[in-house]
Amino acid sequence: MRELETLFDGFADWLRGQYDPKSGGFFYARSSKASGRFSPDIESTAQAIHILDRVGALDGQSDLVKERFVCFFQKRQDPETGCFYDADPRMRKDEVMVARALGYATGVLTRLGAGWPYPSPNPRRGAPAWMRSPEAFGRWVRDVDLSHSWRGCDRLSCSAVYLAALAPQERAPYLEAMFAYLERVQDAATGFWGGGSGYVRVSGAFKLHTFYARFGEPVPRAARLLDSVVDVVRDEAATDMCYVRNAVHLVASLGPTVRPGRTADVGELIAKTVRHLRAFKRDDGGFSREMHRSVPAPNVAQVKEGETYPDMPEPVVLGEGAAEGDMNAGTQAVLVRRLCYRLAGVPEPPLPGDWQLEE
Repeated sequence: MRELETLFDGFADWLRGQYDPKSGGFFYARSSKASGRFSPDIESTAQAIHILDRVGALDGQSDLVKERFVCFFQKRQDPETGCFYDADPRMRKDEVMVARALGYATGVLTRLGAGWPYPSPNPRRGAPAWMRSPEAFGRWVRDVDLSHSWRGCDRLSCSAVYLAALAPQERAPYLEAMFAYLERVQDAATGFWGGGSGYVRVSGAFKLHTFYARFGEPVPRAARLLDSVVDVVRDEAATDMCYVRNAVHLVASLGPTVRPGRTADVGELIAKTVRHLRAFKRDDGGFSREMHRSVPAPNVAQVKEGETYPDMPEPVVLGEGAAEGDMNAGTQAVLVRRLCYRLAGVPEPPLPGDWQLEE
């Protein structure tokens, strides 16, 4: 755990450097800010605010800074759809980015005690066509390609933000269609869904785990899934920060439920996680999505060079892909730290640093 703490030296300084007082938002990476080609975006800003919240520094920001946070998100809501969009028109074409932005924006505004100017999307306004009825939703669920587990399960899980807006009785048939399908297509031997490498399937399972958790439903075959995740962590190299976070998150979430009191693997898993995390630490104080550089378009799932996957979206580029920290990896690193302390059964100490943003 002491080794883990050393990885966050300079991190608070890096985070403050991503802030843009004029807009109230955060840039994705230093190259995003320095190049003049990019603007603060919804995901990076929400992720930075989540970091401030996790380290206990959000409420201590000045009223002016918090007002700017609120204005940043409110200005990005579309009056016709109720969704929140960045300026890049490609974002609107990626259903996962649109759903994530909706969840991020409404979540941050709620946390700050603010509302949003226009009604949220619902099955009759602003939401995707597949939300118009339980039957349309069921057809969409069955049509999502799971050959690349991470992307396919991400698409399925993004529906949660629309389902959560429904009344419980209206939501029930949608959830019934989703859960019945997922249990039917789950790999009984591994607990995974869909195809791809070990970590791609871990990441897909993580996406679906968040869906199950949001609606209070236990993950089917959870014990088998936990064993499979542990096997992947032991046997494969984590080449993406998401792989590190998704694996440790699944172990920390599923472990106490399906293996109460099991401690044999914890020390090994924490050591492996810290070793993986170190590979993503950059000289600027931040963490990067890949081992040697930041990913220019963080919402495109990792594939081998030259490969594609079904429904591969047109990339929304947020940075230049330099050897630098980025916000997507930074928010995951802070969460990995918290999860490691949870697995160790040790209270999480405050993360040192100056977290106060300039006005």
